[in-house]
Amino acid sequence: MTTTTGTQDDARTAALRSAVRDLMPRAKSDLTELVSYKSVYDPRQFPIEECHQAAQWVADAFIAEGLTDAALHETPDGSMAVIAHHPAPPGAPTILLYCHYDVQPPLGDDAWHTPVWELTEKNGRWYGRGSADCKGNIVTHLTALRALRQVHGDNLPVGLVLVAEGSEEQGTGGLEEFVPKNVDLLRADTLLICDCGNFAVGVPTFTQTLRGNVNVLVTVETLSGPLHSGMFGGAAPDALAAMIQLLSTLRDEHGNTTVDGLRNDQVWDGHEYPADQFRTDASALDGVDLLGSGKVADMLWARPALTVLGMDVPAVVGSSAAIQPRTRARLNLRIPPGIKPDDALKSLTSHLESHTPWHAKVTIETEATGSPFVGSTDGPARRAMEDAFAAAYGRPATTEGQGGSIPLCNVFADTYPDAEIMLMGVEEPKCLIHAPNESVDPTEIEHMALAEALFLASYRNA
Repeated sequence: MTTTTGTQDDARTAALRSAVRDLMPRAKSDLTELVSYKSVYDPRQFPIEECHQAAQWVADAFIAEGLTDAALHETPDGSMAVIAHHPAPPGAPTILLYCHYDVQPPLGDDAWHTPVWELTEKNGRWYGRGSADCKGNIVTHLTALRALRQVHGDNLPVGLVLVAEGSEEQGTGGLEEFVPKNVDLLRADTLLICDCGNFAVGVPTFTQTLRGNVNVLVTVETLSGPLHSGMFGGAAPDALAAMIQLLSTLRDEHGNTTVDGLRNDQVWDGHEYPADQFRTDASALDGVDLLGSGKVADMLWARPALTVLGMDVPAVVGSSAAIQPRTRARLNLRIPPGIKPDDALKSLTSHLESHTPWHAKVTIETEATGSPFVGSTDGPARRAMEDAFAAAYGRPATTEGQGGSIPLCNVFADTYPDAEIMLMGVEEPKCLIHAPNESVDPTEIEHMALAEALFLASYRNA
């Protein structure tokens, strides 16, 4: 990989490993400050000033680590992206380090076992909203740069572009629109998208694929108003019953997604996900079957998956003996690489229209679409990162897919077609990102920071 000797490599690894280990108390202090910012980019829920304060904290932190021209750039959705640089030495590549400082809302303070906005150590993990997704990755970048500066001095061996997004969780596309209009500002040879995670704690993992998505709102109408179920039930068309029957056509008895026109027999050819481990990671109840006729990895990463995200129905408490005239559901269809979102949308729309019972009136609105993504599988940067992972973790890296989507990845790929793009991070399954009781394992921050530092130190010689 490099022109240095094995002895020199070992010495560099040992020096960086020691530096990262010594920096972990500071990493915890940094994450404590970051988690305290309620940086949900939604003024309906939290003051937008919290996002601005978090953004400024990120800018100041990277300025302190030698990056220049760190500034808050307003993107088309109004959010602020933090962008900073370190110029590349002659002949050296430039690496883009991606992260985001905005977070998901807490989803109910009463569901948390620790304070939502206070980093709290419990059973060896650090709890708090954003501790993993994605403020843990911000701290990982900082720790890697600090270790590099301690070992190599201020003259970093590669160029850097730091990009910290401010509205990733809201999906409003601010940075996605910003990138094509600022090509030179963000130009890099390799992009590290640090908003993913390992297969498990201690297992270095490249997230190789991302599923795309199609979100639709489905409205079913049958009556001009509600009717008494005693007087009209049995003959009057029930919108809620129609919706239930319609949604039932989207899964078979085994739980496979069954959208007319979409294949559901694809096979994942990478790392397997043992069913017992998945049951534990997913907190599946004893005796409840996992879904699908394929292996877990097939169902998660290779096949389409339809989820009902929400429905407008009367709550049990306060409901009356009435037939519902209208109901609405929000559907999310995840699609693997090989399926275009426009084709998936057409298939889903056609399926819903053709399977609506009793000639009920159905309206389908497209809420959002996103394309699947496949990261770089080979190249000098990939090989250098594989070596860095192996040195940091003491074991070879593996690959996995991810059910989530990061639309920005496709924008980066289209804008910089010659760049290598790799997805990684600290967000392993036990982190419970997007859910109550989000946490991060500090050893993941430590090992990922070491891997990143080793990569940045060695890639110029790859």
